[in-house]
Amino acid sequence: MTEKSNTLNIEVHHVTRIEGHGNIVVRAKDGVVEKVEWQVPEAPRFFEAMVRGRSWEDIQTIVSRICGICSVSHSLAAIKAIENAMGIQVSQQTDRLRILSHYAEYMESHILHAGYLVAPDLLGQKSVVPLAASHPDLVKTVIGLHRLGNEWMELLAGRMTHPVTFKPGGFSSLPSEAQLRDLQQRLVAGLPELEKLAQAVLSLADRLPAFTRDTEYIGLVDGQSYTFYHGAIGSTDGKETVPVRQFESVVNEYVSPQSTAKWAKWHRDSYAVGALARFNLNAAYLRPQAAKAAKAFGLKPKNCNPYFNTVAQLVESFQIVEHALEIIDAVLAAGVKSETPKVAPKAGEGTGAVEAPRGTLFHRYAFDEKGICLKANLCIPTNQNHANIQKDFEAFVPQIISRDPQEVRLLLEMLVRAYDPCVSCSTHFLDVKFV
Repeated sequence: MTEKSNTLNIEVHHVTRIEGHGNIVVRAKDGVVEKVEWQVPEAPRFFEAMVRGRSWEDIQTIVSRICGICSVSHSLAAIKAIENAMGIQVSQQTDRLRILSHYAEYMESHILHAGYLVAPDLLGQKSVVPLAASHPDLVKTVIGLHRLGNEWMELLAGRMTHPVTFKPGGFSSLPSEAQLRDLQQRLVAGLPELEKLAQAVLSLADRLPAFTRDTEYIGLVDGQSYTFYHGAIGSTDGKETVPVRQFESVVNEYVSPQSTAKWAKWHRDSYAVGALARFNLNAAYLRPQAAKAAKAFGLKPKNCNPYFNTVAQLVESFQIVEHALEIIDAVLAAGVKSETPKVAPKAGEGTGAVEAPRGTLFHRYAFDEKGICLKANLCIPTNQNHANIQKDFEAFVPQIISRDPQEVRLLLEMLVRAYDPCVSCSTHFLDVKFV
């Protein structure tokens, strides 16, 4: 090996094609790694302080602003926590329509990630823009599926981001049966387009790095479905599950000096959440076309290659469309019924969790007898992945240290992008001590 191939001095400020700001720093000399860090310099955002003193009716509207991509997930996690705190029960129709709304966000987010953020890496481009000329059919497929997700979200959530129809106890407005039938037809038409995208990525799958590291994966489980919305907290490291209300005992957040976002760990020094985690925990419950897609990619449970998170997202895209079609059938069979939930605030504390596209999202709130928020704790998926990205770096860099520095840089950027991180969302809180 030459001295050049054994010496690395990589500084990426900031990684592109992710949400927020993250840096990669690698120093290696004579084949010895001296420093490797995944850094998060993003300014903290104080959403837990923003909701303190606010009414229970305003919480979900405020916290949906944490993320423009995962705004539905944040709103639903908040509403579930509020309803848990105040003992509010929702109808089966509300539950079904919320899950249907959640799936709209999944379609929009997963397609955005696979099509706009990851595909350029697999095709040797710096962005999706050159692909419009070199791969026009692929780009048109991505745009069409992304539009479907956005318009699906607009129908149920009131607009394409930051939902306005969700409220504790139900919805402020409901889709008509005709609108649901139209959505169902569009989803059926979208399945062949998903197949086109999956085939395109499959043809490039050999360009996904063959890196694996034994990893703990965490996500919601219910023992009977590939759940995104209900369940307890499960881990690939054991059969025990933990109730959502005890999520702090799982995430064990702590401060890292190289990050303005807290890190998390459970049974090991780090764990991962997200599509690959959900697949590893719930693959037995995939619907037919989702299972077919997983088989085509050779994706099986216990996969520990973080680059395959994007593949798991494609598998989940089939899963959510297949289940959405079943949900619409069930809602139409029962008939869309107008609901006017009557909710009175009361003192209490509650927790809510959903699987955001990037992983398990937890919200906890406490309220006084007037429904004024006294305190909040939010734990974001990317917040939980930061330590795992660092551990992946530490394992991967020694394996690729002899390669060209530009190739090393690209592989590490691709690794970060594979997690589909939402970095600014994860810097929601910083412990400040006044002296």
